[in-house]
Amino acid sequence: MTLKPPATPNDQAPHSLLDALRGLIAQARQQVLRHVDQVQVQTCWQIGRHIVEFEQCGQARAGYGKRLLPQLGQVLAQEFGKGFDERNLRHMRAFFQCFPIWNAVRSELSWTHYRVLARVESEEARLWYMQEAAAQNWSTRALERQIGTLYYERLLLSQDKAAVEAEAQDNLAALPQSPRAFVRDPVMLEFLGLPDAGKLLESSLEQALMDKLQAFLLELGKGFAFVARQQRISTESKDFFIDLVFYNYLLKCFVLIDLKTGELTHQDIGQMDMYVRLYDDQRRGDGDNPTVGILLCGSKDQSVVRYSVLHESEQLFASKYRLVLPSEDELRQELERDREALEARAESETTKDNNE
Repeated sequence: MTLKPPATPNDQAPHSLLDALRGLIAQARQQVLRHVDQVQVQTCWQIGRHIVEFEQCGQARAGYGKRLLPQLGQVLAQEFGKGFDERNLRHMRAFFQCFPIWNAVRSELSWTHYRVLARVESEEARLWYMQEAAAQNWSTRALERQIGTLYYERLLLSQDKAAVEAEAQDNLAALPQSPRAFVRDPVMLEFLGLPDAGKLLESSLEQALMDKLQAFLLELGKGFAFVARQQRISTESKDFFIDLVFYNYLLKCFVLIDLKTGELTHQDIGQMDMYVRLYDDQRRGDGDNPTVGILLCGSKDQSVVRYSVLHESEQLFASKYRLVLPSEDELRQELERDREALEARAESETTKDNNE
């Protein structure tokens, strides 16, 4: 509901008051986020230091070997959330190993920045990127872009440094501009102990559509058992969140569902194929059949459904899976019906608020 300033002889007064309040709120939020960043970075560095010092302290402790981080991660993740699982502990250890002197760490950068920096092999390049990211106020995506285009290395080798710098600025200008992209970073949310961090990042429409689709599949009565919402699956360098995960006990396989509220792209299809491969590698049991991915596009112009399976499983999908899984038409119709109902309800609520 839009805030309507009260009538006043001086029409500028309410607008200036609103501007002042907006500025105060925005500034307060930035201060809170900056403080959380600093505490998170320092905590991760200290955890990494303790792990490294423990591992280096004599032959007896070295005997823990590969068991140390899995054991620590299991206990800490149960007590404090996924932000402290085995994989993140490895990141923290690598962070300390890359930046062993705390006073050299730039407090302006977030933990996500340092996870990116820790992947840079050259110490000189790593320190240069850290200094530039802090000085230029680069977002994490901007830092990744500069590292990926070998900005530091090209600057060293180029005879025309101004041209390289101009190209780098053009690359950054093409990135979406938003206030502190890492504010919506699941890593920060996990550090704060918020449950279902990935779920908090969804838009209200996407969230509502997922609620409807989850209920729809469970009501089909064709062997669907709910596993997780916004389940994290990871490569060595990135975390991904799958919207819905089911296990079908008739097919004995996992079913992954990802919803895109915008136009479906080739990148979306490729990403779902990657999800299927990762899930098969990391979660599929010995008695499970190959994982199936369902990609849904719920844009207003067109509802699209794509099934994603590994190439070697396509014949199995054609002969068996289609007898149990809902068809493309069933999913498309459900998606369109739910979207129309949700948008109608939202419009009705907006009309009601405006009339009050």
